[in-house]
Amino acid sequence: MFSKILIANRGEIAVRVIRACKEMGISSVAVYSQADKDALHVALADEAVCVGPARSSESYLNESNIISAALATGAQAIHPGYGFLSENSGFAALCQKHGIVFIGPKEPIISRMGDKDAARRMMSNIGIPTVPGSGLLHGVADALRCAREIGYPLLIKARAGGGGKGIRLVHTPSELEHGFLTASSEAETAFGDDGLYLEKFLSPVKHVEVQILADEAGNVVCLGERECSIQKNNQKLVEESPSPAVNGALRQKLIAAAKKAAAAAGYLNAGTVEFLLDKNGAFYFIEMNTRLQVEHPVTEMVSGIDIVKWQIRIAAGVLLDFQQSDVAPQGASIECRINAKQGGTVSFLHVPGGPWVRFDTALYQGDTVLPYYDSLIGKLIVHAKTREEAIRKMQSALCELVVDGVPNNIEQQIDITNDASFMMGDYYTDFLTNKGG
Repeated sequence: MFSKILIANRGEIAVRVIRACKEMGISSVAVYSQADKDALHVALADEAVCVGPARSSESYLNESNIISAALATGAQAIHPGYGFLSENSGFAALCQKHGIVFIGPKEPIISRMGDKDAARRMMSNIGIPTVPGSGLLHGVADALRCAREIGYPLLIKARAGGGGKGIRLVHTPSELEHGFLTASSEAETAFGDDGLYLEKFLSPVKHVEVQILADEAGNVVCLGERECSIQKNNQKLVEESPSPAVNGALRQKLIAAAKKAAAAAGYLNAGTVEFLLDKNGAFYFIEMNTRLQVEHPVTEMVSGIDIVKWQIRIAAGVLLDFQQSDVAPQGASIECRINAKQGGTVSFLHVPGGPWVRFDTALYQGDTVLPYYDSLIGKLIVHAKTREEAIRKMQSALCELVVDGVPNNIEQQIDITNDASFMMGDYYTDFLTNKGG
């Protein structure tokens, strides 16, 4: 097992990984930008190293500075969290070059599954249904030709996409031309890769994902599914497990498909296989995320399995000590993402409590939310015996949560969880569009 791990991230996920390290008896090293010198993850870690100015490109994405920090502090491994360098195959290779363990899949797997177009083709070849679409596009003219064959409406998607970036919904050829150029530019800026492909836009559909863990011996265990259909600008807002749309028979099909996908990819560590699910129960592979997901806590709550600790154990060569038959999700869990609408200083913070209520955050009273980074400031998670009880628990917790001084979306989350279609579980990816949100 590792004796020291560097966490190449910030905010709530850095705090989450540091806590896991403390519980495992592992020393932690935080990295931080100059703007984050007073951040909570810096205070909680055993050591901290400044890796650059406020801009992410000069700090949290500065690969050479992060590697230097790991070498200088004697860290044996780097946990990338999510976002930033978590799905950067070049960074994973750089870690290996310097004798540092990247806590996640190996570089070839990240490359293979990070190419969304190639991943779709791989899944199609092994018999997993995929959304009708194109291969990699070679300019606007090629996109227009493929669009005529597939039919509108369509999604333009970045080959190296993630986090909702590089995606455009188009209904007409004129929209496609403009959408292609903007998606290409956004993808180049976000991922350094402007490759795009087309996917048929299916609606109404649910976004359902399956969490897996895979070890070096080829053991793959699925920890159940998550419902992630409530999204704004392709960014998830509310997640729950289990999905209210998935029954026992469908769950087994999703688990089988996810395990088949992991085997085909030669997968290692934690990952997520994402599907679209239509009203008839048909599902389609859309992508595989080779990292820890923001919404991993809902799976932890229903499965009782600490995903972050298992990421670390697997990276250290430890084999899974449980099988698929040992995984028996209990109850229901819901997560609401609390996002800042703009920067500010937290003048008052009240965190709800009670049994099985969890608020993953790096906020503290007097903390300043900076404009340089992601808007996520916390994740409110609840667990209960039934979905109905979990909804009531979440409604209560949201009403109790106070983050003064930083404009946020708590009121929107209250509205969502009180909506009749949400309470019935009869909602789809167009939920907020239909509500005018």
